[in-house]
Amino acid sequence: MSMASLYVRLFSIFLLIICIFPPQALSVVPEECQTKTDGCTNKEKALPLKVIAIFSILIASVIGVCSPLFTRSIPALNPDRNLFVIVKCFAAGIILATGFMHVLPDSFNMLSSRCLKENPWHKFPFTGFVAMLSAIVTLMVDSMATSIYTKKCNNGVIPEVASPVGGVQQEMVVVNVGQFHGHHHGLKPAPGTVDQQLLRYRVVAMVLELGIVVHSVVIGLSLGASNNTCSIKGLVAALCFHQMFEGMGLGGCILQAEYKTMKKFILVFFFSVTTPFGIALGIALANTYKENSPTALITVGLLNASSAGLLIYMALVDLLAADFMGSKLQASVKLQIKSYVAVLLGAGGMSVMAKWA
Repeated sequence: MSMASLYVRLFSIFLLIICIFPPQALSVVPEECQTKTDGCTNKEKALPLKVIAIFSILIASVIGVCSPLFTRSIPALNPDRNLFVIVKCFAAGIILATGFMHVLPDSFNMLSSRCLKENPWHKFPFTGFVAMLSAIVTLMVDSMATSIYTKKCNNGVIPEVASPVGGVQQEMVVVNVGQFHGHHHGLKPAPGTVDQQLLRYRVVAMVLELGIVVHSVVIGLSLGASNNTCSIKGLVAALCFHQMFEGMGLGGCILQAEYKTMKKFILVFFFSVTTPFGIALGIALANTYKENSPTALITVGLLNASSAGLLIYMALVDLLAADFMGSKLQASVKLQIKSYVAVLLGAGGMSVMAKWA
């Protein structure tokens, strides 16, 4: 299955989840949960702000995800340099904070809302449960994809890798031998291990993209359905920074995966358009989609919980642990300290943004 068809199927499933409920169900809101109108609620004035949000967030997303892909022209930012490792740790901190500080709290708030029935939503911690299951499923996908890909490599089915001159070569390329897995400190990786390392980068890029895409559509849907002009203005600015920095983390993973140009374009395209698409979908459903309706709270809350589990797993296991336990960082305490500072700065900056988005 090609990557394009995979993403088309994933989007079809996601849209089916969003649209499977009839408009009447989305618009049924308990009387005590009705959104109170004030001076900030104005549908006519909110629409131009949403249109501006679509284009500004699209541009910010493209800049963020594409910037790491052009770092090969900057020697200091090549994947085998220390600066690249530090920047990658900064981006991993951003993704970790996105899961803990943005997505997970939103899910807790939605699934514990007073607009939901006491039984079962207030008697069981669904957010933590779904996030835990999501992390386990992500581990399963991570492990099984690696196994399947390894068997293909052992059988001689070696995927094509983009060469530095834009062509295609069959031999696997190591993006960063220094980040070889931590259980082999000081050893030069064998050819089979080289293939395994590139495989890990590819699996990480694909799974991370999936988690970010789900989260991006959800936050775009919420923005598009809102008619509060006071909150939209600050939210647009916060989401621009959010998408830019999150895109930097994803772009670094795509760079290390060494995909061909077309596959890189597909990954960049889907990341860039998901939030604007969510905003457009929210605008289209603005008359029927009510964020305080039980159906909307449950659907979006569960999606956020699953996305949070995936993002937290990817940030901790496949990004941070893989780097910090790798031979490159294990060989230099000074580089480890710099990388830890980068993680704290990335996580701290994204945590501050949780006040607005």
